[in-house]
Amino acid sequence: MPRLRCRVDSRCLQLLLLLLAFLFNWCSVCSSEVESQIPTIDTDKKRLAIIVPFRDRFEELLEFVPHMTAFLKRQEIPFHIFVIQQKDKNRFNRASLINVGFLKTRSHYEYIAMHDVDLLPLNDNLKYEYPEKGPCHIPSPETHPKYSYKYYAGGIVLVTREHYELVNGMSNQYWGWGMEDDEFYVRLKDAGLTFNRPSNITTGRKNTFRHIHDDAYRVRDKRRCYNQLEMTRRRDRRTGLHDVAHRVLSLHTLTIDGLPLTVLSVELICDRNATPWCQCPETREPEMSFTSNYENHVFHEYNVCYKNK
Repeated sequence: MPRLRCRVDSRCLQLLLLLLAFLFNWCSVCSSEVESQIPTIDTDKKRLAIIVPFRDRFEELLEFVPHMTAFLKRQEIPFHIFVIQQKDKNRFNRASLINVGFLKTRSHYEYIAMHDVDLLPLNDNLKYEYPEKGPCHIPSPETHPKYSYKYYAGGIVLVTREHYELVNGMSNQYWGWGMEDDEFYVRLKDAGLTFNRPSNITTGRKNTFRHIHDDAYRVRDKRRCYNQLEMTRRRDRRTGLHDVAHRVLSLHTLTIDGLPLTVLSVELICDRNATPWCQCPETREPEMSFTSNYENHVFHEYNVCYKNK
């Protein structure tokens, strides 16, 4: 059970109820049943599915849902929040969870937002409109509270259904924290898609977003075991949307402060022959520290690092 830190009794109660809904799976759901239960929106506008890859981030979710609901309602965006929760013993795989979320929502939503639960937009000029001209990266290096390297492509990305399918979604080989968004950036570039960012944003790194990640409390899994570092620095031309191995465990409709969201709990299935680093050994092998100079370690330049055919 994750450690709870609450200041207000009512919020503690709400958090406990949410935890119970996440931790207990009442049924196993097949793919056709899931699609039939996906909430739909009756509108002439393009519909947005907010895809939130998730594991044990309940306190952040309590802030995320009310904040994003208010933010997107001001923009009159028809949307629904889908929390894709990983429930297995493997290391966290953000990209695979986004692939699963896309597969389950694409019949009802014209575009998705790949959205971290701990990054909240504060500037209403950050538009979540349909990205017709190409994928839109909402937190630019000039406005993100933490990451400032040129090819940063994480946090929040809007992409149309057609463009996500065109690049075969995201790579499934990134178990643990980091680098999956950089590889996705290269997929977009290889497909000839323009990677757009919001313009005319007058706020800066301190007041465009609220980053609610606590590094001491939420320790990221930065381990690199087996040949993970070598393999994940290459452009992945093998895995993606078409072969994300998973099993749907449950689908629940919940509310936070009366606001609806859908929680899809999934088991990600790891091919230990292809990606043995989905579970690192208990005795940790010597690891290469890459996060202190993350941008330098991953992509010095696009043409240098991931152009290996």
